[in-house]
Amino acid sequence: MSKDAERRSDKIMDMESKVLWYPDSKRNTQMDKFRIQVNGDYGLNLANYNDLYQWSVDKYPEFWAEVWRFCGVVSSKTYEEVVDVSKRISDVPEWFKGARLNYAENLLKHADQDKVALYAAREANEEIVKVTFGQLRRDVALFAAAMRKMGVQTGDRVVGYLPNGIHAVEAMLAAASIGAIWSSTSVDFGINGVLDRFSQIQPKLIFSVAAVVYNGKTHDHMEKLTNVVKGLPDLQKVVVIPYARSKQETDLSKIPNSVFIDDFLASGRGEADQFPQLEFEQLPFNHPLFIMYSSGTTGAPKCMVHSAGGTLIQHLKEHILHGNMTSSDVIIYYTTTGWMMWNWLVSALAVGASVVLYDGSPLMPTPNVLWNLTDQLGITIFGTGAKWLSVLQERNLKPSETHNLQSLHTILSTGSPLKPQSYDYVYRCIKNNVLLGSISGGTDIVSCFMGQNPTVPVYRGEIQTRNLGMAVEAWGLDGKPVWGESGELVCLKPIPCQPTHFWNDDNGSKYHKAYFSTYPGVWAHGDYCKINPKTGGIVMLGRSDGTLNPNGVRFGSSEIYNIGDGKKVEVAVKQVVAGREVAQRGAFSNPDSLDLYKNIPELQNY
Repeated sequence: MSKDAERRSDKIMDMESKVLWYPDSKRNTQMDKFRIQVNGDYGLNLANYNDLYQWSVDKYPEFWAEVWRFCGVVSSKTYEEVVDVSKRISDVPEWFKGARLNYAENLLKHADQDKVALYAAREANEEIVKVTFGQLRRDVALFAAAMRKMGVQTGDRVVGYLPNGIHAVEAMLAAASIGAIWSSTSVDFGINGVLDRFSQIQPKLIFSVAAVVYNGKTHDHMEKLTNVVKGLPDLQKVVVIPYARSKQETDLSKIPNSVFIDDFLASGRGEADQFPQLEFEQLPFNHPLFIMYSSGTTGAPKCMVHSAGGTLIQHLKEHILHGNMTSSDVIIYYTTTGWMMWNWLVSALAVGASVVLYDGSPLMPTPNVLWNLTDQLGITIFGTGAKWLSVLQERNLKPSETHNLQSLHTILSTGSPLKPQSYDYVYRCIKNNVLLGSISGGTDIVSCFMGQNPTVPVYRGEIQTRNLGMAVEAWGLDGKPVWGESGELVCLKPIPCQPTHFWNDDNGSKYHKAYFSTYPGVWAHGDYCKINPKTGGIVMLGRSDGTLNPNGVRFGSSEIYNIGDGKKVEVAVKQVVAGREVAQRGAFSNPDSLDLYKNIPELQNY
């Protein structure tokens, strides 16, 4: 970097580097306890997070073994080897070879059966449903028994076209207990969007609903479901949950092999109508758990297969170490079942925390609905998209003046870069002594490369740290690290949460093209970011695969937020702005909205 460029970069970073939150120096966090464990086990003197981070990427097999032990992974057979260090990340090495475990067992392991595992709240419904860990275990056993009775086996695909509610969690855990592979899409997906995804993986069983409520209106779901089922010839059973409609108002006659949820679950009971025992198939660490999907903006969505063990250990690391989560926490993340944050949220059950599920508009019947829930349920960790915080700011809402929020210790944001002004808003108008964690990763790793950290300060406009075990850097076009300036987000070393493979990609060519074609042997994530060399914080600049300027100027999504009136800018939007056609428009629930970005004068020079 030239001296002039370096000075400009330092000036830009210094403008953002205002401390908004300091950790309590007397607080003994889970991260501190983990660092002390590592020091004791290896005779080290790691003094702070920076020391621990460097050790975690230099000695990544030892690090992940320590995470396994500290976070209490339950397995019926221990591992013989953490990972083969001769393999690069592009080799997709096997992790924890020889181990046998079950993801669902790890989420349902907690001894206090009377503790609330799930709270479920819905728009236009004042009732909050509570499910204890004991009840959740019994419900999952019934789901699993019904699945087994209809022939679901290890490796079969079970899918949900479902809202964010209890049935989705129970069906997913039941599938995981058997070793079936779970995949889900949100109810707001259109028919083509669902079929673009599910038709590739040929599910045996689908769960869905008859109707949903959103933004003050009841939306019929049966017509969409009927057409989706027509496009999935391998389905053997369609399970319908009335949900926002009564059973009497729901006609299943047009959907072959369909059954209501209560009849399906009744098939899982024994002859004496007793509850079945829950059995957990003991499977390899790398056994498939979830199939997740790319956006599908540039072609058919890629089907990413995530392992049970990799997802579990990564989520445990993020919740326990980076989130300082314990079994006394109550967590909500405003999400749908079509976003990886749903999978991430549900994994908090493995810590023994209570998970809050909310289905509906976050602005109905009032924009304070989620803050009302926070006070009512004593929510301690509150997660949302950056856009929602911007909406609250635009409406000049001040939850700090209207709500108690005493229980709240962490606010998380993801989905798009969190603007510096949003940091100001949170600390000024929501809570001044909360850890605001902007977190970033993606569906590709069903987790985060960087995020919140209870042991370091929060700087305005910056993600706090690169996460433990994630050898992340920003690289220039020459394949060398850059600091304080825009670069491609790369990961240099293997991680257990990378996809084991893509579905229907037998030779791995799609997988390697997606991540390893830019820098051979190094994961290129498709995001631009810059890392502050002084604070260690990260600023996300948006996607690198949809740049606005065909002439090569690096111009990320977050850098046009103010020009584009704060709208969330995705790859498809950038293609429209650049005058290119968007493939797979039908994958969007509202494709006509893309036309709003055509011919905007303020963007034409970029």
